[in-house]
Amino acid sequence: MKHLVVLSGAGMSAESGIRTFRDNGGLWEEHSIYEVATPDAWQQNPELVMRFYNERRLQLAEVSPNKAHLMLKELEKHYTVSIITQNVDNLHERAGSTHIIHLHGELTKVRSSLNSSLIYDVGTRAVQLGEHCELGSQLRPHIVWFGEEVPEMLRAEKEVEKADVLLIIGTSLQVYPAAGLAMHGKASCLKYYIDPHADDLALRNVKAIKDTAVMGLEKILDELIAYSTT
Repeated sequence: MKHLVVLSGAGMSAESGIRTFRDNGGLWEEHSIYEVATPDAWQQNPELVMRFYNERRLQLAEVSPNKAHLMLKELEKHYTVSIITQNVDNLHERAGSTHIIHLHGELTKVRSSLNSSLIYDVGTRAVQLGEHCELGSQLRPHIVWFGEEVPEMLRAEKEVEKADVLLIIGTSLQVYPAAGLAMHGKASCLKYYIDPHADDLALRNVKAIKDTAVMGLEKILDELIAYSTT
């Protein structure tokens, strides 16, 4: 089977009702990233940060995978599919996709603030200040905040380098290092970029499709299926 690698961003989840940072004037659910998505924010106001991610978990429990998520699952019948997502929700998992790399962490998990390898699944429940890991340190959101290293980046780069098809969906390609993945891949790799702002960026050897995740995938689904057998 050919290998299809997906790089998905906020636009992928937007059609499920999850609001994006880019489309809200630089605010994420009315908060600046500097208030809720940096190590400094956690140090200065952990109560606000914890409440913010608790609210995001509650929201996640109210939404469902959209047709774009389901189409990617269907493509597993024709390709070995690897999904590299910038999203922290679990909508790819809930759609049934089986190989997912979360670059920016996972909303349904928390980790030790002392040892980042101690990770705990909390689902969509609220987590409170005073909840500690087994080492006695405060649990924090399992999110890669701005200014922190991206532990899964090397693994993601290796996936892209193996790709026969690279499908970039719903990302502005403005957040690094994740955006740099679009530049990877072997010379023969077929590349698509689906996003309402896709023609704003000049990417070499990439077919730009100016559309939403669902509409864009619907346009090329038959083409992708046909290419899987060539």
